[in-house]
Amino acid sequence: MKYHRINNELFIRNRKKFVAQMVPNSVAIFNSNDIYPVSADSTLPFTQHRDIFYLSGVDQEESILVIFPDAHLEEHKEMLFLKETNEHIAIWEGEKLDKKAALETSGIKNTYWLDQFESVMKVVLAQAENVYINTNEHTRANTEVETREDRFIKAFQAKHPAHTYKKSAPIMHRIRSVKEDIELELMQTACDITEKGVRRVLDFLKPDVMEYEIEAEIMHEFLRNRSKGFAYTPIIASGASACVLHYIENNKVCKDGDVILMDFGAEYANYASDLTRCFPVNGKFTDRQKAVYNAVLHVKKESEKLLVEGTMLHDYHKEVGKLMEAQLLQLGLIDKTDIANQDPKWPAYKKYFMHGTSHFIGLDTHDVGLWTEPIKEGMVFTCEPGIYIPEENLGIRIEDDLVVQKSGSPKNLMANIPIEVEEIEDLMNS
Repeated sequence: MKYHRINNELFIRNRKKFVAQMVPNSVAIFNSNDIYPVSADSTLPFTQHRDIFYLSGVDQEESILVIFPDAHLEEHKEMLFLKETNEHIAIWEGEKLDKKAALETSGIKNTYWLDQFESVMKVVLAQAENVYINTNEHTRANTEVETREDRFIKAFQAKHPAHTYKKSAPIMHRIRSVKEDIELELMQTACDITEKGVRRVLDFLKPDVMEYEIEAEIMHEFLRNRSKGFAYTPIIASGASACVLHYIENNKVCKDGDVILMDFGAEYANYASDLTRCFPVNGKFTDRQKAVYNAVLHVKKESEKLLVEGTMLHDYHKEVGKLMEAQLLQLGLIDKTDIANQDPKWPAYKKYFMHGTSHFIGLDTHDVGLWTEPIKEGMVFTCEPGIYIPEENLGIRIEDDLVVQKSGSPKNLMANIPIEVEEIEDLMNS
């Protein structure tokens, strides 16, 4: 891995949090992701399933974590099953975890090879009444592709029909959404790497460069700072393309007079950052561009103040809508008649600000979390209002990553990244 080894105390604590919410006499099983084939003998780079990583720190394929706190034998309370390594594998694929390295990584003392899984689980399942299985229940998930976890669950339930099956997802969504200090440090590192990418762009951006050249500059900065790369597919959208919310072609010329919207973030140690900044291609905002930019920035600053403990996310988004409505009135994009005649389910402001303001972020860019429970200290959210005006070839979105505090406004993990109009122009023209 490119990242520095993570203190295994994080994974020990995370398992304790999961165990605290299990019902008695239960075993929980978590699988790694597949290495996904493309065609012929080609594969995509391996990306670990976030849940097994969160609970163990294991970042390699063909791995299984088993948690059974009520096991009769101590060695069955926490177990890792790993792909057995040898000299041949080391030569062709590189170093894999052995039992000593698995302990150092995860804090789990009992590691077995995968070919021992069936025999060990026979003993375990004879004692357990319930089995926690790990399904993807993110509300925006596309679950058409069958994962290694999906195949495992299907085969396991067919082989062991007498057990009661429970879902790990509600527990994982609850505990993953509140970050430990070690996690916040990793996320801060990801945000710091993102800052380096932003500052590189400020030096590079000028009329007639290609969007993909900007993408390449950012990627260079990420890789040289121990990141695997982008936490998600980057949006490098100049001019009218900024009004396409999920524009990812990044293949157009950056024209003099346009504003470029860049939505990107570095990953570090599997943790995501998520940033959006908008810069004038020629280094100077027009008066209209500045007015729209400052309107979005005002909404962002006021929205941040609402991300406090005890707030429900649904209520938060409604309040942000009111802030945006006021700014769109001032910009002349909507009027009082539009508001009087609006559909309550799709308010007038949605014509120019059609997406949500905040989402959970952590191991996933759109991280897991429960919208049915109030915001808590230690949760991390994006804050990303925007205004999109296709008829003006102008889209502005501004986004940072924020940690909810015990009291007061959240902590901004991206506080050092340029955001004010004057600061951006000064840096681009210095």
